[in-house]
Order: sequence, then structure tokens, then C-alpha cells
Amino acid sequence: MTDTATLFAGSTNLREIMNEPVQRTVVVTNPQGIHLRPAEQIARLAEQFESEITISHETFSVDAKSIIHVMTLAAREGVKLTLSARGPDAQEAVDALVQLVESDFVDDKSKTESMKQ
Repeated sequence: MTDTATLFAGSTNLREIMNEPVQRTVVVTNPQGIHLRPAEQIARLAEQFESEITISHETFSVDAKSIIHVMTLAAREGVKLTLSARGPDAQEAVDALVQLVESDFVDDKSKTESMKQ
């Protein structure tokens, strides 16, 4: 018979043990919404994580690692999206994607270029 300590050995994250997703809701504040460039940024960032990551709008969910799938959300300014990840780096993945959406998809390079103008 397996005891609880043996069952959970090596895993320190209760969400991972229970296979529960990490979820956060964000509002698209970019005036242009999620068009090709933001979709590419989302997919590129999501690809850096091992976890399964989805983005949902109402009842429609897509794979965050696919530019085409993210584009099909047709998320305009003001749309609420639910970011969900399941896996060993789920929390980090959701946190990074939330930060990207809340920054209006402005990365450090874009910030530097706009400050020069």
C-alpha cells in the first residue's frame, strides 16, 4: 500500500498534484485588440513553457501556443479573456501572459524605441 508521503514525493505544488489549472482573467486594453502582432507575442511567450496553456473567451477556448488559434478569438479592446495553464510551470506561464496582456503587448524593445521618438 502506498502512503501519502510516497505518493506526493518530489512534488511541492498542490495544484500540480491535484492537476488543477492555474487561471486568471484579464481584460484586453490594447485599442487594436489582439491582432497578428499580439497573437504572435502570446504564442511565442507561451511556447517557452512546458505547461498546456489555453485562452478562453466566453465558451470558446484556444491553444495559446498557436498564433492562428489566438487570432480566432478576435478579441477586441474590452474583451475579458481567461488564461489557463496546467503543468509544472503553470503559475509562471499564467503570470507571464497576464503581464504581457496588461502591458498592451509592449515589450522592452518597443518601449525603448517609442521613448527615442
